[in-house]
Amino acid sequence: MGADLPDYYFRIRENGAVVFKVDTENRQRRIEMNQLAVVNVRNGEVKPHGDTILSEADIAAIQEWLDARVALLAQRDIDDIHRAIDYLNITTQWVQSKATDAQLESVTDPLLLAMHDLRSTLVRKKADRILSQADGGKADKPRD
Repeated sequence: MGADLPDYYFRIRENGAVVFKVDTENRQRRIEMNQLAVVNVRNGEVKPHGDTILSEADIAAIQEWLDARVALLAQRDIDDIHRAIDYLNITTQWVQSKATDAQLESVTDPLLLAMHDLRSTLVRKKADRILSQADGGKADKPRD
């Protein structure tokens, strides 16, 4: 069983992970997980656990995991947006064909406000992109 295990285990947390070194080379042949560090996905910060000094191999494994995790989360974000588009279309069909007056009364105002907010933001962002392209792409970063 020990040969199949990875050298590192990443316990996912809300903003990153706790990194453990997996050890199966001990007298009892038990799996031991020794905490090495905590990783923050948002800012890329790695905090060694206690007095732990991270080796180059530890740092390389953590960086590889961090890069893969950031890519996965970015892919999930765009997948969520594509699902939202599907939900909007399904909602439109529901409003058109199945919704009762009482159901429409309960969802119309919140939906209209959310759609207005989304539309306003999309239009502003599109205008920013058009202006940025006209300026040679100088300001190509997200803004609130």
